[in-house]
Amino acid sequence: MISQKEMLEHFLPLMESQGKRYKKKSLVRAKKAEPGLVVVTRTSDGIETKNTAEKGDWFVENQTSAKESYLIKAETFEKKYSLLDSLGNGWGCYRPKGEISAMKVSAQDLENLGAQDILEFQAPWKESIVLKPGDFLVISLEKSEIYRIANKEFIETYEQIQPTKSKQEGI
Repeated sequence: MISQKEMLEHFLPLMESQGKRYKKKSLVRAKKAEPGLVVVTRTSDGIETKNTAEKGDWFVENQTSAKESYLIKAETFEKKYSLLDSLGNGWGCYRPKGEISAMKVSAQDLENLGAQDILEFQAPWKESIVLKPGDFLVISLEKSEIYRIANKEFIETYEQIQPTKSKQEGI
């Protein structure tokens, strides 16, 4: 399994030259997670990863066709989401804020790391995550973590941020 550090070292230069900026366009449902809760993230193409909640973590559900769920650390959740509406029983509807950098991964990208159809690497939450051609690799703007989002869910969830005219002209 490839480490987070190795993935960042390999893909950061590619992301800086080929990646694009995106923002999440869909709302999420979320609530505080009970410590010890095991969350298996499933996307339209199967199980993506699993994670176990620690104190303070948030349980998040995307509003996509797969309704994939995952855990986020409290400090990350506060940076990425703002409460839009309380839904009861601890649930809330949250609006995403912030941006990410992402790129679509090709078969050649995987081959460059010695993999053919699937690349297994360590997610920021220390569990294994798989990467397939056509998936998107996502890097936080702080460039501190890298993770995978399946193609279908990425398209349903994110929209590209168009550069401003001054940025396009290099001003």
